[in-house]
Amino acid sequence: MTKRKDHWEQVYSDKSPFEVSWYQNEPSVSLRLIENCPLEKDEPIIDVGGGASVLVDRLLEKGYTRLAVLDISSKALDFAMNRLGKKAQHVEWFETDITGFAPPPRQFSLWHDRAVFHFLTDPEDREKYVEILGKTLKPGGYCIIAAFAVGGPMKCSGLNVVQYNAEKISNEFYSQFELVGETAETHITPANREQLFSYFSLLRK
Repeated sequence: MTKRKDHWEQVYSDKSPFEVSWYQNEPSVSLRLIENCPLEKDEPIIDVGGGASVLVDRLLEKGYTRLAVLDISSKALDFAMNRLGKKAQHVEWFETDITGFAPPPRQFSLWHDRAVFHFLTDPEDREKYVEILGKTLKPGGYCIIAAFAVGGPMKCSGLNVVQYNAEKISNEFYSQFELVGETAETHITPANREQLFSYFSLLRK
């Protein structure tokens, strides 16, 4: 776990958040999928691996009031908090590896993860992720996971990844979740390269 944290702290030491391959000026697909979930604006939402993403900014602008961001990198979280300024106090921040996350007593209504799950190449890490997700998300809650699609990159940030389609993601989450939607995206990196993503919408049973 320490090795994984060291890797991501180094990434944010070596590069600006605007230069990393997963950077988005506007997280439009994530926003659309979240807004399509029948949630009240005061229901709790957690962005896993949110780091320096502007998703939290956009959700605040749209009136969502109970937001949390989790990331393994303190540097990424610091960047987001500094960008938000006083608004950061309205967000709950968790600095931790997702496989070691100790969920708070309350449960979230929506879990969003863009580009964390596909880095878990060890089956035991994926099992731990699903276990923690099951404890963190309330029954009837929504989970949105964005991962490299089949045919997309096989490595990112020097690390191997697992590509996913609907069948593979369903096999990982079948015990507690139902796949209710899939959306494709061609992400253009800051270096102007194409990356194929799939967004999977899951419903907690």
